[in-house]
Amino acid sequence: MAENGVKRRRMLQNLRAQAMIVGPVLILVIAGFMFAYRFVGPAPPDRVTMATGSSTGAYQAFGKIYAERFRKEGIELALKSTGGSKDNLSLIGDPAKNVPIAFIQGGVSTRELHPDLMSLGSVYFEPRWVFVRSTGGDAPQRLTGLAGKRIAVGGVGSGTRTVARKLLAENGIDSRTATLVDLGGPAAAAALKQGKIDAAFFITSATSNTVRDLISAPGIRLTSFERAEAYLRRHRYLSRVMLPKGSIDLARNLPQQDVVLLAPTATVVVNGDLHPALVDLLLLTMQDAHRAGGLLEPPGDFPTAKYVTFPLEPAARRFFERGAPFLQRYLPFWAANLIDRLKIMLLPLLTLLYPLFKILPPMYNWRMRARVDRWYKDLQALDDSVRSGAISNTDAKAEIDRIELAVEHVTVPPSFAASAYTLRLHIDFLRQRIDAEDGETVG
Repeated sequence: MAENGVKRRRMLQNLRAQAMIVGPVLILVIAGFMFAYRFVGPAPPDRVTMATGSSTGAYQAFGKIYAERFRKEGIELALKSTGGSKDNLSLIGDPAKNVPIAFIQGGVSTRELHPDLMSLGSVYFEPRWVFVRSTGGDAPQRLTGLAGKRIAVGGVGSGTRTVARKLLAENGIDSRTATLVDLGGPAAAAALKQGKIDAAFFITSATSNTVRDLISAPGIRLTSFERAEAYLRRHRYLSRVMLPKGSIDLARNLPQQDVVLLAPTATVVVNGDLHPALVDLLLLTMQDAHRAGGLLEPPGDFPTAKYVTFPLEPAARRFFERGAPFLQRYLPFWAANLIDRLKIMLLPLLTLLYPLFKILPPMYNWRMRARVDRWYKDLQALDDSVRSGAISNTDAKAEIDRIELAVEHVTVPPSFAASAYTLRLHIDFLRQRIDAEDGETVG
């Protein structure tokens, strides 16, 4: 029992000594972290809003895919249905609306009109479809042939309306030379089939139900842009894409010939209010959702930094040049984001720990040696007193007993045991001298 008590006492003394060294170091490190934490960026919000488009459009469909990815990362991506790209621009361009993300059709606006907006890249082609009524083969072959016709140019607030009116104006057609109807989507398709209008503009994906419905409707023809190259020279955001014969429906061979289409791209646009971490998450989401390609997009072509109207956001530029950030490739989003936010704290940590690791071993060695060395001062003073006769042998014996009793309670780690045992040998040596002098005195 006594032996266990001694061991326990020695262990506690060693722990106390270590705590006296490590404790101040920990306090210093914690203080450094607290100071550095003042400069750590805020965590991303747990809810963010994205402007999409109509409830039946491609923007809304892809928005749902994005929202599911965000949900898996613990963030709610709220989708706001709108009339289209023009409405989205008004939302994302007004900080008070609190809508920092939106799908925007290429060519709807310019960086001069919205200098605060940035693009994260293009995600897929949005072909410009022009369907016209064809009775007896008299369908117009060019947009110039739509003069005097009733034309659905897209709903108010849509990117379709903006682009359609621009193209028509370039071909000499405006509200004075034709009847321009603000109608789009399924409503415009129905009006075209019913003969209420003569032509209709659509900007949508090749897999949309509107395209499939109209391309198979009798008396309606899809216009091929034979002067596509001329349009591309005037509008750099456009691309020439080929809709191959039979690509919509092989069984019915629709379309029945190759069709040249002009296609802007759907782009993801953000404003300066979006948290930087969510920019990374959006880019990863875009990559997962669009890299497989589609009917008009080869696999791996999207998302891309090409065809954008607004300047690329810096993180997006790095993403397209170097790929996903290193941490995002191997860690869950929340872990990568946390490390990225706290990396500023690595500087004080390294600044403090490197010298501390250099200092701690010598400090610990000094503390352990000091437990033994401090008794040499008393032992040396007693030796001097005995040699000079300044102390009686009786008092010297009492002092050496005191020193020896105190040293018996000194505990040091095994690596310093040699010093403790050497001290005991020196105590015994001085005791023998005192006893020898005492014997001479008695004799």
